[in-house]
Amino acid sequence: MTRLLKFRPDPVPDWHPHVTVAALVERDGRFLMIEESCNGRVVVNQPAGHLEEGESLEEALVRETLEETAWSVRPEAITGLYQWRNPGNGKTYLRVCYAARCVEQHDRALDKDILRVMWLSREEILRRGQQLRSPMVLQCLDDYLAGRRISLEFAQHLP
Repeated sequence: MTRLLKFRPDPVPDWHPHVTVAALVERDGRFLMIEESCNGRVVVNQPAGHLEEGESLEEALVRETLEETAWSVRPEAITGLYQWRNPGNGKTYLRVCYAARCVEQHDRALDKDILRVMWLSREEILRRGQQLRSPMVLQCLDDYLAGRRISLEFAQHLP
């Protein structure tokens, strides 16, 4: 299938996407989710966050999940790459979503904006539709449930 691509004639100076990672962790038909405060709203999201300088995508995933949920995880596959422009702030996000397994729960404080950690079914997540942080939350989940898996070797971190 051929798609026509639209090209922007005048690029925006200093524009860059915000690269994020997200963890899709399933246990007994439920998914590891967080409730967090974001710009004065309470939103629901997978454990997710920004790639930091010097990190690999996998390292960012493990760090963000630990900071937001107190769970150590092991990435197993990439479920997809997602590009979304937030109409509220005009920022473009590039999310790399990973399927991951829980390894160990730690006794530690969570990031300050995290209100609680939850294990929710898809139906429970769907019922929180207006609370989802972005449309990427449900799209990542549905791609995971559809069996989409890309080998971890797809994303190479070159020193």
